[in-house]
Amino acid sequence: MEKRVFGRTGLEVSVLGFGGAEIGYERAEQATVDRLLGTALDAGLNVIDTAECYAISEESIGKSVAGRRSEYHLFTKCGHASGFDLPDWHPDMLRRSIDRSLQRLDTDYVDVINLHSPPIDILRQGDAIAVVEEARAAGKARWIGCSADDVEAAYVVECGAFDVIQTSLSIADQQAITLTLPKARAANMGVIAKRPIANAAWTTSNRNEVGGYSQIYWDRLRELDYDFLITGEAVDHLRQVLQFTLGQAGVHVAIVGTKNPERWQMNAAAAASTPLSPAEMAAIRDRWIAVAAEDWVGQR
Repeated sequence: MEKRVFGRTGLEVSVLGFGGAEIGYERAEQATVDRLLGTALDAGLNVIDTAECYAISEESIGKSVAGRRSEYHLFTKCGHASGFDLPDWHPDMLRRSIDRSLQRLDTDYVDVINLHSPPIDILRQGDAIAVVEEARAAGKARWIGCSADDVEAAYVVECGAFDVIQTSLSIADQQAITLTLPKARAANMGVIAKRPIANAAWTTSNRNEVGGYSQIYWDRLRELDYDFLITGEAVDHLRQVLQFTLGQAGVHVAIVGTKNPERWQMNAAAAASTPLSPAEMAAIRDRWIAVAAEDWVGQR
């Protein structure tokens, strides 16, 4: 699998990373997680991304691949209380959450600890940033980052505190292309694209079959009405959607989650497929510029 140098961290990351939300929230069987992560690592994937609030995700990952720790880069997030008796973003809660994540993941350190979509006032106040800086200094994380979109993402790349940004980017979520990617490249930050296939919202004709921000993507895609999604095979649609995200200058790794080992194979094939031509890239981008409303901001 293709590798890219992850900004100033110098890590070599696979262009396709595994997102741990779905296996956590949907409480995937441990045997399924073992098969999924085992085959992914065997195929060259070396980025696993999870979070403190993804239900059983961290524990499942730790049980599955802690014994192969040298083969992958491990990212997790903190910020939501998720069982602690302190509010979100409280510094003591963050410290306890980071330690709990290490225990769940059965590791002494993570490669990146990300703040998990903090509001702008939390970023500006600075206590949460100080906690992850403390974790880095203590060796609990090699690098620090932040999952952020819209005004928060702009602050993350401009403040100079972070090594990494994780931000939404897809055919249905393109604000980051102009808002944050150029400055992130200039600062040599690692860039993680989250939701790079727009939660596959184009695959259903029924809006009620998708939930949360997936419905926002569904609505946007209806208005964007991309020509390439109208004809052809589903596998080629996936290829073009994922390659659009991977083709953006500055993106190092795209995180895609699934609890289906067969779906992982499809994602890997799409990531390894032929990049879009400049004309194909431009057509998708031009359609967004022509149609996107001012409030089509990055989805947190």
